[in-house]
Amino acid sequence: MSQTAAKAPATVIALPKSAAPGAVVALPRAGTPVAAKAARLAREAGANALPPLVALVALLGLWELLCYSPTSALPPPSQVVSDTWELIANPFYVNGGNDVGLGWQIWASLQRVAMGYAIAVVVGIALGVLVGSSQLAMRGLDPIFQVLRTVPPLAWLPLSLAAFQDGQPSAIFVIFITAVWPIIINTAVGIRNIPQDYSNVAQVLRLNGFEYFGKIMLPAAAPYIFTGLRIGVGLSWLAIVAAEMLIGGVGIGFFIWDAWNSSLISDIILALVYVGLVGFVLDRIVAFVGRLVTRGTSAA
Repeated sequence: MSQTAAKAPATVIALPKSAAPGAVVALPRAGTPVAAKAARLAREAGANALPPLVALVALLGLWELLCYSPTSALPPPSQVVSDTWELIANPFYVNGGNDVGLGWQIWASLQRVAMGYAIAVVVGIALGVLVGSSQLAMRGLDPIFQVLRTVPPLAWLPLSLAAFQDGQPSAIFVIFITAVWPIIINTAVGIRNIPQDYSNVAQVLRLNGFEYFGKIMLPAAAPYIFTGLRIGVGLSWLAIVAAEMLIGGVGIGFFIWDAWNSSLISDIILALVYVGLVGFVLDRIVAFVGRLVTRGTSAA
């Protein structure tokens, strides 16, 4: 049995007027999704990177202009680079004792921050969950926490030195006592703001305490917890620089203090740049982990 097949409409392509009869004309190719995505990412990266680069160039130019005079108390950026080029080019040199490169100084500080911050994370989340989930614990502990968190970090250093009789654990304790308060407070706020519907669902599903903690409580409070973790890691990095100025030894804080005693202003400026960059990277790492854990609900 014959059946009339429907013919698809022919695509009409307009040829250039200058094309000779029989000439081969290249047809336009549609952009691939990968190329379009790469172009979009490049435009976004340029839009995000261009404004801070322009601001940085303007700031360096103003700094160079204001400090170019030989009588200026601070060196201009060009002099800072020339004075500290050996530190920039060779950050991991070792000349014995405390005379090591900035890379090793930062690494020593990061080790202290990692230990103190890790203890603060465990203790802070545990106490935050306790205070947030128990009205009795909140009434008993919250006033004490509010008083202790106002004590400046360096005020704890003499007490920790007296207790530990050593600079290393004293610096770690200062990191812990500095970072733990925002973690406790933000965790407690997150626990108290869990919707009642979540608790009702847990009762319907008959979840035990551990299941409720792991499946309901922590995921719901995770955005608040990671906000406290970001604040805590920033305060930790601030505190270790100040603490190392007093305890001595290897560390970026001691490097800055030693450079001041030697009147090496350019070395101090370079160290401050590194301190800011490392602090920014630490904050971005915690923010990235927070976005992964909370699936984008935590603050960027």
